[in-house]
Amino acid sequence: MGEVARSIDKPPATILSYLQYHGGIRPRKRVRTSVALTFSEREKISRGLSAGCSIRSIARRLEHHVSTVSREVKRNGGIGRYRALTADKQAWKLARRPKPCLLASNVRLKNMVTCKLAENWSPEQISGWLRFTFPDNGNMHVSHETIYKSLFIQTRGLFRKELRSHLRTKRKFRHAKNHKAGSRGKIVDGVSISEWPAFVEDRAIPGHWEGDLICGS
Repeated sequence: MGEVARSIDKPPATILSYLQYHGGIRPRKRVRTSVALTFSEREKISRGLSAGCSIRSIARRLEHHVSTVSREVKRNGGIGRYRALTADKQAWKLARRPKPCLLASNVRLKNMVTCKLAENWSPEQISGWLRFTFPDNGNMHVSHETIYKSLFIQTRGLFRKELRSHLRTKRKFRHAKNHKAGSRGKIVDGVSISEWPAFVEDRAIPGHWEGDLICGS
């Protein structure tokens, strides 16, 4: 839009308003990723299962990892109910981005998670309790990572910001598993100013002054 605005000597906001008024920009055509199973491969899986072939032999024939084929079959009804057309439609549907948030689409689940957070339960405890309480209802299962994301990503608008104070860590940000607190910005093997030798106080050598800039060889 910036290039269009410059070429016709108009502000970018004018171009944006014009596009919005006339329906916006046509979405990019969806394409499958190179690593996803194709419809023909799903057909071969379906025919192999009908012929009584094992998952391992089918995977070997398709040159895919056995776990890829196993998850594909399990996700779409199992060995006895797998159908290529249904599985392909489901995969195409699940590949849409952005995905709707699980807690936003399930009000009952969201209310249960909210109540448990208010009672100072950790997301791990809530996730485990839901699986124990509703073992046969997958709609009432949610991972602890999904709860954390819904808490820390406020743009989702799912939980009140105050619910973060019920977490035991009391942190304001969600960190990665290998994050080390307080490690950012520290000098590796740095020497404390109290351990500097006395001759540094004379400032006789370049480098002894704070903010020295040394140029050249």
